[in-house]
Amino acid sequence: MTSKTVKNDNLNVKPIAEEDDDDSYVDYFYDVPGEVPGTLDLEPDAPPPEIVLIDYCEATATRSKLANPQEAATYLDTESVSWVDMLGLGNKETWRQMSEVFNLHVMAQEDVVNVPQRPKVVDYEDHLLIIAWMVTIDPKLDTFNKEQVSLILGKHYVLTVQEEPDYDCFGPVRDRIRKGQGTIRKHGADYLAYSLLDSIIDGFFPVLEIYGERIEELEDEVVARPTRKTLEKIYKIRRELLTLRRAIWPQRDAINTLIRDSSDAIGPEVRIYLRDCYDHTVQVMDMVETYRELASGLMDVYLSSVGNKMNEIMKLLTVISSIFIPLTFVAGIYGMNFNTEKSPMNMPELNWYFGYPLCLGMMATIAAGLIYFFWRRGWFENFSNIQDD
Repeated sequence: MTSKTVKNDNLNVKPIAEEDDDDSYVDYFYDVPGEVPGTLDLEPDAPPPEIVLIDYCEATATRSKLANPQEAATYLDTESVSWVDMLGLGNKETWRQMSEVFNLHVMAQEDVVNVPQRPKVVDYEDHLLIIAWMVTIDPKLDTFNKEQVSLILGKHYVLTVQEEPDYDCFGPVRDRIRKGQGTIRKHGADYLAYSLLDSIIDGFFPVLEIYGERIEELEDEVVARPTRKTLEKIYKIRRELLTLRRAIWPQRDAINTLIRDSSDAIGPEVRIYLRDCYDHTVQVMDMVETYRELASGLMDVYLSSVGNKMNEIMKLLTVISSIFIPLTFVAGIYGMNFNTEKSPMNMPELNWYFGYPLCLGMMATIAAGLIYFFWRRGWFENFSNIQDD
């Protein structure tokens, strides 16, 4: 996640989160110093979001698409539970209507719109704001998608705002409401908010399973065939695990806040369910930390494997050099060509009838003796691995 700067209508320069396929890091949104609180950072030509309403009670459940937020106003004063799911951040006109219908605090709107925000819980007078991070598998990019999901909990409603409209992990919750499975229809809006949070936390487990398999594959690759590409994979997986850590760590604190704070929006019975959600969060954190340690260990294994491979190569070159050094010495002596006519001490071997075969035989004997010596010392045992690589 990188950031860029653009100019808005008031000529204020501010950062906007921009997705980068090669970088999964998270940079939280920050305000320009001196900016007016409650400023919404929205694209001027942004399309209106898709708004889906699911209204249910213990007996029935209905689902409908809303043309604008004002159509949800008639459902908010009933005893049934209304789930207003807003897919996309929308534009300024949308949020003007949202503010009128749901009576949203201006700071709550800022946290929902100016993404990404750190996961947190903020209690306003008549609604509770919960910021969370959702991750889902993206098989096309061999990584995961991440987005901010904002939950606004009222007395009889839950408003969810999803940064990306193309994917989420709320399908099981929708099916339970539609089919009347479990006890979700028998509870209020706070139980619905818990169910959505639990679905978000559970969405981390399939992602971590994928990373567990990738780490196992990297372990085999690091030991058997370490290459430059292997090093890049290790760095990539460590960076993505850091992103998962930054996403799940503050969500644990947010859920702990929901359990311990005495907010009227969360009933005592739902707080018990939130403890289970908290346990799942801790479990995810443990898995992330374990995988990060494994990924860090892979770096050490990679360096050891590369070092061992280099040592074997140097051993092979040393063996070859050790064999040819005495042969070069012999060839160098008999390449001096001293004149035997001047003195019988000047290399009399040059006049021998079998001098050349004897010289070659002596060199072959020296080479064979060195090869036998190195073989007895076990220097040739790992050379087959070098040839395989």
